Amino acid sequence: MSVRCQTVTSLIEKFAPKNLAEDWDSIGLQVGNPAQEITGVLVTLDVNHDVLSEALLLGANLIVSHHPVIFKPLKNLRLDLPQGQMMAELIKNDIAVYCAHTNLDSAREGVNQVLAELLELQDIQVLNADKSEKLFKIVVFIPESHTNAVREAMTKAGAGWIGNYSDCTFSVQGMGTFKASEGCNPFLGEIGVLEKAAEVRLETIVRENHLNKVIRSMIQAHPYEEVAYDIYQLANAGTGYGLGRIGRLPQKVKLAQFMEKVKKALCVNALRFGGDTEADVEKVALCGGSGSKFIHKASFAGADVFLTGDVKYHEAQQALELGLNFVDAGHFATEIPVVGKLAQWLRDALIQDGLSLPVHISRTNCDVISYF
Repeated sequence: MSVRCQTVTSLIEKFAPKNLAEDWDSIGLQVGNPAQEITGVLVTLDVNHDVLSEALLLGANLIVSHHPVIFKPLKNLRLDLPQGQMMAELIKNDIAVYCAHTNLDSAREGVNQVLAELLELQDIQVLNADKSEKLFKIVVFIPESHTNAVREAMTKAGAGWIGNYSDCTFSVQGMGTFKASEGCNPFLGEIGVLEKAAEVRLETIVRENHLNKVIRSMIQAHPYEEVAYDIYQLANAGTGYGLGRIGRLPQKVKLAQFMEKVKKALCVNALRFGGDTEADVEKVALCGGSGSKFIHKASFAGADVFLTGDVKYHEAQQALELGLNFVDAGHFATEIPVVGKLAQWLRDALIQDGLSLPVHISRTNCDVISYF
């Protein structure tokens, strides 16, 4: 069974909404056609020649990657250079590439959340919550007989969530008036006659990424030809999103013990670190990939240790000057766990929508850094 590329990418964007990406980032469909038929998906951290060959072997004509295959604007497409050759092979073989980069880092269940859960952190919070979802209030006027049907359609579509409470709505009764013109097919009343109808004003809160679906469901469930409704953007702050996480270990351990835990969780044989191996560690801050810019944020948040990758010499100095232990587990190791999470989520989402499509996890995408 084939599925359109746009269908698959729309599902991915539910997991990692595009609005969570940093302004400088390059995300989305980078190669291919939204309308092309997809016969298989390969999820990977990187796109390289090995991954391309793997996709061909598996019959997967959509590669979903974390790192962009096109990050900076292309000034040329040289077929005598590796990037140009790979781009040419992707196009020749009709293989699409979709990238979820910093939006996957900041996603609710993305790179950093997966990493925090692997380390069994508790009371997990966003380290750099610089984004929040927009919230809207939707108000609709419904004949009394259809109030429950419209309410249920809206809440099933995602409306009515306040924190961990679902189905949150408010309603009040009133009197609506309308006059149907020629050509109308009114649910109540007659053409050209002013109708007075007992109606219910129903209002509820909607997250931005659910708004369009809620409106469609509301209109489908509503009996009127022309549905009267209002949408207000709220000043209320929605759920906070951003890069990094901070949380607590189930119990206090020494830095050396924490590093053993990291090695086991991330399946790595060696770590770079700075600090006292006998220091107590309970509060842990982390950022998958290259997260050294959050060293100060981790320190000010009271973290005992900061876990990330790609720590440079002077960044290590800054951490130690702040009294912050750090552990560098590598860029690849701190991000690769999300690949399996995203692949499984996509499989489940496809099944839920009644779609059948093989979703593979790359077995050839490996860390480019080795230790002697």
